[in-house]
Amino acid sequence: MTKRIAIITGGATGVGAAVARMLSARGHNVLINYSRSGDAALQVVAECIALGADALAVKADVASDSDCRTLVQQAVARWGHVDALVNSAGTTRFIPMADLEAVTTDDFERVYAVNTIGPFQMARAVKAHMPNGSAIVNVSSIAGLTGSGSSLPYVLSKAALNMLTVSLARTLAPAVRVNAVLPGMIDGRWMRDGVGEEAYEKVKSKYANASALGTVSLPEHIASAVCWLLEAGSVVTGQLIPVDAGFMLGRL
Repeated sequence: MTKRIAIITGGATGVGAAVARMLSARGHNVLINYSRSGDAALQVVAECIALGADALAVKADVASDSDCRTLVQQAVARWGHVDALVNSAGTTRFIPMADLEAVTTDDFERVYAVNTIGPFQMARAVKAHMPNGSAIVNVSSIAGLTGSGSSLPYVLSKAALNMLTVSLARTLAPAVRVNAVLPGMIDGRWMRDGVGEEAYEKVKSKYANASALGTVSLPEHIASAVCWLLEAGSVVTGQLIPVDAGFMLGRL
């Protein structure tokens, strides 16, 4: 059976790495994009190859349109087409939501460039190389629905990504499906590194206690939802799917 081809931005760590491993185990060849974590990307490549995939790591900044186009061209040069795009690359600045004076124009521009413009540029670059039945999944956040998160620029960038998802689903149909997975808090190094161990544990405990399932997500939980949305037989498109352990539902 011909293997399906996937590009995963931000594929060296966290959710992106979990997606790369899971897709490799499901019979995909994978291009793993990274911007800084080169050693981690090579480790993920080795793990994907061990799972039976042809895999490569490519350094690129999704905020750069030329980098996005080069990224896609490398996948096409190696495999001929792309069946799946997972926009997992993301960034933030950790700024208390109430501290409006701490937010700068540069914060907005950098966060939007990666979190919102990057997925648009990747979708634009790849669409001509996606056969019928292909799919795009954007890794967004419930912050784009709840209005609260690591910073105001992050929240707004994810709200914009949610609407980009719906717009692209209309624009690229019927050939390409486009959906978004909206994680809540994820147990991993991204937030831990951003706020420090002590604050992280407090936030994690508070989040879990407020969630219907009494826990937080792992990267593999998010990856499972992403892979389900990429299945070739799916008829789901234009959907924003929270994977948040029931945080928005809340606990009685």
